[in-house]
Amino acid sequence: MCGITGWLSYDRDLRDPASAGTVDAMTETMSCRGPDDSGTWTSGPAALGHRRLAIIDLPGGRQPMTLDTPDGTLAMVYSGETYNFTELREELASRGHRFTTDSDTEVVLHGYLEWGEAVAERLNGMYAFAIWDQRTERLVMIRDRMGIKPFYYYPTADGVLFGSEPKAILANPLAARRVTLDGFREVFAFVKTPGHAIWDGMREVEPGTIVTVDRGGLRTHTYWSLRTRPHTDDRDASIAHVRELLEDIVRRQLVADVPRCVLLSGGLDSSALTALAARQLAAAGGESVNSFAVDFVGQTENFVADDFRPTPDAPFVHDVARESRTNHKDIVLDSHTLADPEVRARVIRARDMPVGLGDMDSSLYSLFKAIRQHSTVALSGESADEVFGGYRQFFDEEARKGGMFPWHAEFARMRAARAGHGAPGGGGGPLGILRPEVTAPIDLGSYVGDSYASAVTDIERLAGESDFEYRMRVICYLHLTRFVRVLLDRKDRMSMAVGLEVRVPFCDHRLVEYVYNTPWSLKSFDGREKSLLREATADVLPRSVYDRVKSPYPSTQDPKYALALQHHVKDLLAKPSHRVFDLLDRAAVERAANEDVQGAGQFARNGLERALDLSIWLDMYNPELVLS
Repeated sequence: MCGITGWLSYDRDLRDPASAGTVDAMTETMSCRGPDDSGTWTSGPAALGHRRLAIIDLPGGRQPMTLDTPDGTLAMVYSGETYNFTELREELASRGHRFTTDSDTEVVLHGYLEWGEAVAERLNGMYAFAIWDQRTERLVMIRDRMGIKPFYYYPTADGVLFGSEPKAILANPLAARRVTLDGFREVFAFVKTPGHAIWDGMREVEPGTIVTVDRGGLRTHTYWSLRTRPHTDDRDASIAHVRELLEDIVRRQLVADVPRCVLLSGGLDSSALTALAARQLAAAGGESVNSFAVDFVGQTENFVADDFRPTPDAPFVHDVARESRTNHKDIVLDSHTLADPEVRARVIRARDMPVGLGDMDSSLYSLFKAIRQHSTVALSGESADEVFGGYRQFFDEEARKGGMFPWHAEFARMRAARAGHGAPGGGGGPLGILRPEVTAPIDLGSYVGDSYASAVTDIERLAGESDFEYRMRVICYLHLTRFVRVLLDRKDRMSMAVGLEVRVPFCDHRLVEYVYNTPWSLKSFDGREKSLLREATADVLPRSVYDRVKSPYPSTQDPKYALALQHHVKDLLAKPSHRVFDLLDRAAVERAANEDVQGAGQFARNGLERALDLSIWLDMYNPELVLS
């Protein structure tokens, strides 16, 4: 797990001091992603940069990694983990390949030498890597199937720039720091359009895609996509196969040469992973699992249930920790930490964008920062809701009608419920407190509508599939190809900002493919969410967790958080010349800064958070905005 970057320029020799300095600057932006080591490699038109977070073969996995052949050198920078590298290594060794390290990076590089771009089809893991093939003077960029690891590129007149994050590309003077209307639409739409990078001229290497660049130009090839296939297993066989897959996935993803842990929320997903990991480690040698959970000062004692979060996490977390005998630690955060402008700035810097998920981003960043003092690798239950059907919108009749992204129907329902209870404002929908002359040209409704129409075009309908089953297939597909990518990107940015590798077992493509093609009648055979996962792991779960109703990632209920936000926004209002007021409706900001926020929930705080996030982003990146 690392940070990668590079520059390909067919009209230059990048070994000159100025170009080398630029590559160093691009690489340095990835220092948080790779605190253990740094390296660059240059040969004529190609330059590669790497920041390393050492996980496997600590002394032998340095990068950029090269492999000499009679026809030229292969040079690679690689981010991520290949979980089946042991099997691939054995196969390659049987074909005559010789290895000098024990790292998965070297296996991938030899795999490219043996199979070319088709190596991607053999990898099980999360990865983003680039290979400069000196034999053909071609750059090959490959991203994992689910888009777990971020990967961006920026075509230039004579080549391309690339990086794990936009900030690496923006460190090169050839990349314009410009955001157009489409960029702003993407920021606020919550749709994660494939290939979109927000920054004008920049693109994302799409999940399951290979991008190649040579003197003839740039080409893309999709090596994996979510396809429709018949499901022939009955209920018992489906449950058994899910369990079999999970056992194998957890075993593979526990491999590391550094301290490991699990993220435990007390929900079905993380509890199942924790229990399986605990059993495997105990059977292998008596090792106990280290588990971590996030909590807020006074949250459990003063918790107020609502329609969105019916139960606090802590009691369920502790049930799992006791039953699985983990070495458990609660990371308890206060409102001062969550609202700290310095923490907010680090979050914005990590995400490269001006709008996030408010205190849920700050708490995730702070949780990961605290965990990093104890562990370098963490297993997360992220994506189980998208794979197994865990969100409320899977069961919402309005969402099932189609015509919109299902989560947008849920957002609308929550906003309506907030308004009906007279909750404080700060909202007005996703565009919040932007000036009318800014919101009008953005025309978010049309953008989201067009995005939805594009998203559903590639969904294949199974022969004989009922209208209801097909509609549920559409909802599952949209979550697995759009919604999950928002959360995966957030998870990666927050964790890598503190040098923590977070692995996501539920994103193993074998499990995703199998469960996606399981009929909805099997996914919810007991009338509840995630029926397959619940039954596949029932024997290792505490009864309390087995019976628990879905509860999302926690958000603080402490009104001190909103009061702190108001204080910071008032400081911003005292700077009337700040360019953020070219975007924000000052009167709306003032109203949000003076509202009664006692008991305000997540949506009631959005306006305050957006104002602060936008101001920090503008100060940090100084982008050119083209919003007309």
